[in-house]
Amino acid sequence: MARMRLDKLLAHTGWGSRKEVKKMVKEGRVAVNGVPAADGGLSVDPENDTVTVDGQAVSYRRYVYLMMNKPKGVITATHDPSLPTVIDLLDPADADRSIFPVGRLDRNTEGLLLLTNDGTLAHRLLSPKRHVAKTYAARVRGQVTEEDVARFAEGMVLEDGSRTLPAILKILQSGGFSDVEVTLYEGKFHQIKRMFGVSGKQVVALKRLSMGPLELDPALPPGTYRPLTEDEVRRLREAAGVE
Repeated sequence: MARMRLDKLLAHTGWGSRKEVKKMVKEGRVAVNGVPAADGGLSVDPENDTVTVDGQAVSYRRYVYLMMNKPKGVITATHDPSLPTVIDLLDPADADRSIFPVGRLDRNTEGLLLLTNDGTLAHRLLSPKRHVAKTYAARVRGQVTEEDVARFAEGMVLEDGSRTLPAILKILQSGGFSDVEVTLYEGKFHQIKRMFGVSGKQVVALKRLSMGPLELDPALPPGTYRPLTEDEVRRLREAAGVE
């Protein structure tokens, strides 16, 4: 594990902003291996040095896993010169940890988004070879029928000639506007919109509900996020085949 500045370690582990952390160090509240720290710029080894604040041990996790309920109007990117990104919604201490979104949701698609600095897990979850399931709730202009269900289940040829893998379409309510759930095992560009487009229907709202075993927390308002629980991380890593 690479060494890092003491103030950066404390900010990353939720003890406050860099400014607040430096104040705590100056007040003598921070110790490294039992010795009061004299400078927030002190180089520490997060895995082998014992860091305490007011006698309480600081627990450092190399990897961060965050569940966000992505709101509409925000793009899934780490930076954009003109549009708000999901990274802009993070607290500075979280945004400073090389966090990136796993996969993409369209600007006006909302719902579950995983953010992490674990590149191996992200790669496995997005790998076409693993076919990690992703389930979405959609509102569709037009009456969705059992014929659509069958076409989704068989896989279909899109407008560009590419063929999709079989997908699960569940009709919740059908009419002039239909409410459905769709489970995909791949991630083609605008795939759900394009699949409905083949039969002349238009997706007017889309929300991701789950990714593998990870389900969107119903208590998480749009635009907010929380760390994954240890059990959620364990099940996600198992689904991705990560040791």
